[in-house]
Order: sequence, then structure tokens, then C-alpha cells
Amino acid sequence: MNPFSFSTVPHLVSQPGAAANLGEHVRQHFPLVRHALIVTDPGFLKTGLVEAPAASLQEAGITAHIYADVVADPPEHVVLRAVEFARSKDIDIVIGLGGGSSMDVAKLIAVLAASTQQLSDIYGIGNVKGSRLPLVQVPTTAGTGSEVTNIAIVTTGETSKIGVVSAQLYADLAVLDATLTLGLPPLVTAATGIDAMVHAIEAFTSRHKKNPLSDLLARQALTLLSANLLTACEDGANLAARQNMLLGAYFAGQAFSNAPVAAVHALAYPIGGIFHVPHGLSNSLVLPHVLRFNLPEAMEHYAALAAIVAPHAQGSIEARAEALIVAMQHIATVTGIQTTLRQVGVSEVDLDRLADDAMLQTRLLGNNPREVTRTDARAIYAAAF
Repeated sequence: MNPFSFSTVPHLVSQPGAAANLGEHVRQHFPLVRHALIVTDPGFLKTGLVEAPAASLQEAGITAHIYADVVADPPEHVVLRAVEFARSKDIDIVIGLGGGSSMDVAKLIAVLAASTQQLSDIYGIGNVKGSRLPLVQVPTTAGTGSEVTNIAIVTTGETSKIGVVSAQLYADLAVLDATLTLGLPPLVTAATGIDAMVHAIEAFTSRHKKNPLSDLLARQALTLLSANLLTACEDGANLAARQNMLLGAYFAGQAFSNAPVAAVHALAYPIGGIFHVPHGLSNSLVLPHVLRFNLPEAMEHYAALAAIVAPHAQGSIEARAEALIVAMQHIATVTGIQTTLRQVGVSEVDLDRLADDAMLQTRLLGNNPREVTRTDARAIYAAAF
């Protein structure tokens, strides 16, 4: 067995209704905090679901401030404004309450609010210096796994994205409460759920850091996600399915935070950056085509995962690996999300630009089981078109 290391969030609460007792959970782990910043987005704020967690914090003697100006694929100026807001309120704990973007911004506030480092200083891997404010993450979608990863993504130009990857971005506590996800529309449920499945699949085939623990988590994630995704889409009020989806996304986040994602994400980022397609949907659009491209190098791994996602698949390794790809395509089709690039506004003349941008994602492409050239990327986009 090759040597490996594994890191994750130290504390988890997985319970429907847990967010309504957030103050109790925070006080248990951080008895001295007084000023909390809840980081969310305008859409989630309008649902009214921020009120109970905020009231719970107040009841625990913690003043709850709310920053609700997070946008999807947060640009630098949103992060910087949030950091300044946190400093102005003397925040001593940060709580991400939302999707991946809100939780990513919460991570960056926690490391920058009490630091002299600039945002630009911490881009890349391992560049965060010193400690951070206490950090709690409460996801409201079952997809990104950001509540348990050490990665935050920032939009740095008109379309380009860059990551901050550092151990300080791991939260102290994650709270999984499916009641916060009950209002998610079926198409959002589908796209975010497939995003989580991509995390598990790519972690299981990651070239450099795949390890026994990440493999266990990836398998368990796929078990939960594949068994509950269609139910959660068809019956959004099914609390058990929703809670299982959250836990599956959490396990997938643990897996890919230690065995990083690869070409699916590398090719998805330009679609999201240029055409403002939600991240989960961007992943889903290229997923089957990247999987098919990877078959020569990842066939045995895909066949192993097919036993979970497509348990009735039989025959050769090739046949079972192909069954995984077909099963993922089937999930996208039956849930009704878009399945081609043209459906999200991409034209054929855009494929070269997408390929050029994808090749800039060297951090991700290096994890892919098969080397991806610019010609390969262009062909994958053409197949997805």
C-alpha cells in the first residue's frame, strides 16, 4: 500500500432540524464566541430559513450578523466586501449557510478577516498563513461538498476562476440539516446531486492521491446518492431521501478533498465561467464524454463503481464500465436537466475557446487518469455539443 495522508472536518452533526439548534451546537464547541457572521445569498435569505438559525444563535448569547450579498461563482470584490463587513462587526466566528458559493466565501472570510494577508496572496495551494476564525458550515444543497473541503473557488476575471487550497479552509463543524433543502426545485436537486456523484467518481479514479479511505468514502457516497437522487427529485418533501443526499454529498466531499477531482471539473469550469451555467450542470454536461475518454485508463475502476450505480450490469469489465456511463446519462435524462452544450447557449464556434480555457486548469488535469491534450478537450466538447 502506498503511503497517504487524510484530513477532514473534525465535527459533524447530521440531523433534520439541527440548524434550528445551531446556537447550541456552536456554543458547545466555541464557548467564548460573541459575534457570529452568517454568510448566505439573497435567494436563500428570502426563503426565511435563515431566521431560525439566527434566532438560535441569539438565544445562545451570540449576536448574529448576516451577510447576504454572495453571488454564484463569487468574484473577488464580493469576497473583499464580505471580509470588510466581518471586520466592521468584530466577528469572532463565521457560519456559511447556503450553497457552495456561500460556504466558499465563508472560508475566505474566516482566513482573511483577522489576517494581514491579501486575497491575492492566498491563491494556489498551501499559501494561507497562520490561523483563522472559527468556521461552521451548513449546506443548503446536496452537491458541492464545500462544507467538508479545504478548497474555495474565486472568479478572478470576467470568466476565469482560481482556487485557494489550504488546510485552514477545513471547517471546525459541519451541520447537515435536510429541512433546509426541502424547497430545492427538482432540476437544482438533480444538478447538485450529479455534482456530488462526479466528486465521488473522480476521487475514486484520481491519479496521484487515491487511497483506501477516500475509496471507502467515494463508494459510500455513490451508494447514498444513487439510491436517493431520483426520489429526492420526484418527491422533494421526502426528508429521509434529502438527508441521505446531504450525507452522500458530504462523504463525496471528504473523498475528493483528499483524492482531488480531475478532467470533468477542468472542462466544466470554462462552461460555468463563460456561460454562467451552474457548476453541477456544467459537470453533468461533460461527464459521460470525459468518462468515455478515460475508459482506456480507468476501466477497472469504472466497472467497480458500476456495481453500485448500475448493480444489474453484467459481463466483461468493458461492459460494466460502459454501464456506469450509461447510468449517469440516464440519471441526467430522466431528471430533465440539459444534456448538451447547445441547450445552455454554447455555439460550435465557442468550442475552441472552451478547449483553450480548459487547458489552463492544470491543477485538475494532472489528477486525471488519462492525459488530456488540447485536441482531446476540443473533441470532448464536440461530443457534448
